[in-house]
Amino acid sequence: MSDVVNPAPDQAQRSREPVISVRDVTVSFGSQTVLDKLCLDIFPGEILGFIGPSGSGKSVLMRTILGLNRKASGEIRIFGRNIDNVTETEKMAIDMRMGVLFQHGALFSSLNVLENIQVPMREYLDLSPKLMDELARLKIDLVGLTPDTAEKFPSELSGGMIKRAALARALALDPDVVFLDEPTSGLDPIGAAEFDDLIANLRDTMGLTVYMVTHDLDSLFAVCDRIAVLGKKRVLVEGTIEDMLTVDDPWVKSYFRGKRARQIDPAAPTRRRAETGPRQAG
Repeated sequence: MSDVVNPAPDQAQRSREPVISVRDVTVSFGSQTVLDKLCLDIFPGEILGFIGPSGSGKSVLMRTILGLNRKASGEIRIFGRNIDNVTETEKMAIDMRMGVLFQHGALFSSLNVLENIQVPMREYLDLSPKLMDELARLKIDLVGLTPDTAEKFPSELSGGMIKRAALARALALDPDVVFLDEPTSGLDPIGAAEFDDLIANLRDTMGLTVYMVTHDLDSLFAVCDRIAVLGKKRVLVEGTIEDMLTVDDPWVKSYFRGKRARQIDPAAPTRRRAETGPRQAG
C-alpha cells in the first residue's frame, strides 16, 4: 500500500455524485479470486485511466460493471441505481446509456461499418432503415472516418480505422458513459495520439464520462483527469498524474518513475483535472 492518504473532501466533491460506484466488489473464477472487496467511484465528465499489472483484473472489473461477469459479493450502483435491484426495463435503460469499445474492436466481420454501428440501434430502438443509416453516418463522421468507410468491411480497415469504427458503434445510442478497453493498443504513436485527442474532444463536446483501461503512459499523461491503480486485487491508489509521481508503492513507482517513464514539464499546460484528490483506496 502507498502512503498517500485521503484528503478531507471539499464541498464540491461532497456534492458530486458518482456516475458509477463500486463498493466491496469481489469477483472469483472457480477457486481464484481476481477482485477482493474492491471500491471505486467514477465521476461525471471525467476521463478515468484504470491501470495495473497484466492479469491483475482490469478488464474483469470493466466487464463486471457492464454485467458481463458475475460478482460474488458487493454492490455496483450505476446512475444512482443498484444494478442488483432493477427491473429488466430499468436495466435496459441503463445499458442504453453506456457504450463499450472492446480491446480489439470486436466488430462483426460479416457486417460492414455502417451495419456494425447500427447493431445497438437494432437491439434497443425501433427506427426506420433510413433513419438508422443517417444516424450511423453521423457517427462515422463524428469519429473522423471518411464517408466511404461506411461500406467497408472490418478486413478492409487499418488498425486505427477499426478502433474508430468500434468507437462509432459505442457512441451509436449517444451514451453518457463510454468504456474503453486498451483503446490505443496496436496503434503507432501518431495514431495513438490522434485517438487520445479524439477521446478528449468527444468528452469535452458531448459531456461524456470515460472509463479507460490502458497501459499507455502517453494516454495517461495526455487525456486522463484521474488515475486508479489496481493491485493486490483492489484499487491501491487514486489521483492525478502529479499524484502518481509521489506514490511510494513499488509497482506505481516503477511504472511512473521507471526507465520508460515520462517527466512532467511544470511549465506545460495540463488538461482539466477531476475534483477528487489523491487518496489511498480501501
